[in-house]
Amino acid sequence: MIYVPKFVTRLFPKRIWAYPTQTNAVYLTFDDGPIPQVSPWVLQQLKTFKAKATFFCIGDNVQKYPDVFQKVLDEGHVIGNHTFHHYNGWKTSNTSYIKDVSACCEVFKAHHLAFVGLFRPPYGRITSSQADAIQKQGYTIIMWSVLSKDYDINVSKQACLRNVLKHIKPGSIIVFHDSLKAFKNLKYVLPKVLEHCDQQGWKCQSLPV
Repeated sequence: MIYVPKFVTRLFPKRIWAYPTQTNAVYLTFDDGPIPQVSPWVLQQLKTFKAKATFFCIGDNVQKYPDVFQKVLDEGHVIGNHTFHHYNGWKTSNTSYIKDVSACCEVFKAHHLAFVGLFRPPYGRITSSQADAIQKQGYTIIMWSVLSKDYDINVSKQACLRNVLKHIKPGSIIVFHDSLKAFKNLKYVLPKVLEHCDQQGWKCQSLPV
């Protein structure tokens, strides 16, 4: 599902799906990094357009590539928790899932970060009990308005771009991935989306924290 219909957002009102449309801001987000093969390129694209974004990082990747993670921080982007091992909440026990969220948090602390309160569930799959437990710890669960499907090998780069441009509007939260699987599509799509936002007078901002 590229665009999230309103009835879905009403089912889970405590999760963030978009922001008010009165603003001229759009919110680009990048899941599954950081990795040296893709994340620095993403950072350069954002810098070229004076754009800010939010990176939902996998703790294991942060641990493997601390220098890349530090570059994301140094360039002023916001960080979110995406679990340590990229667990699918529907296939993971509550105890294991919560521990994995905490493990990612501990990796962030090693980089002298205060509590990182934004969380996105991998695959968008999280049970209600897992969500309740995470929210009680102070996390805000960030979902999305538009899923680019950059990671889908069956989606062409042109279709991926259409997915975004057809639905993006002020207040939208857009999902991209700074991952190897997504890079072929992302390399084509991201500069064009940034250019489109610039032409529309929309400001690409990090998510509010």
